[in-house]
Amino acid sequence: MDVTLRLAQRPEADELLGRSPLAALTGMLLDQQVPMEWAFSGPYTIAQRMGADDLDAHEIAACDPERFVEVLSAKPAVHRYPGSMAKRVQQLCQYLVDHYDGDAAALWRDVGTGKELLDRLNALPGFGKQKSQIFLALLGKQYGVRPEGWREAAGAYGEEGSYRSVADITGPESLDKVRAFKQEAKRAAKAAAPKRTKS
Repeated sequence: MDVTLRLAQRPEADELLGRSPLAALTGMLLDQQVPMEWAFSGPYTIAQRMGADDLDAHEIAACDPERFVEVLSAKPAVHRYPGSMAKRVQQLCQYLVDHYDGDAAALWRDVGTGKELLDRLNALPGFGKQKSQIFLALLGKQYGVRPEGWREAAGAYGEEGSYRSVADITGPESLDKVRAFKQEAKRAAKAAAPKRTKS
């Protein structure tokens, strides 16, 4: 796996995401309640602080939990909630060790259909349906992982020419389009929410 990405908008962080399946998976895990570039820069920062040029699921899973919290908490913090996200990253790595011998790419390497891949992603700690569908769309659109029916399994995130998620970001221009889409979706959700009346 060696692709050119523009998710972190930092060349060294994007380079790691392009060659490391575990870094991509970890970036997706971190992608909540912080700006996307911050989340996808996280794997590079973690690797640097652990003195490595890539993430290792066995090493992270075996790391002392308090030490790993320190890795994520050091300034600048890897996430707004470094303690809870350190725990989640370790849970993800432990799951990969237990089920895939620590090899993140094994999640999709021999997969037969998009639905099967979605099921595998859904089983990961910290991955709900939406996160799984977005990551599936990212794999299909940017990593060339395209099992039969992958677009359908990814739902709206798999649509060609859409600007809904990280799966559609290839540079600053598409990042702006995705941000605009998300802001519009938030506005629509707010407008559709029932108005609270004062009693």
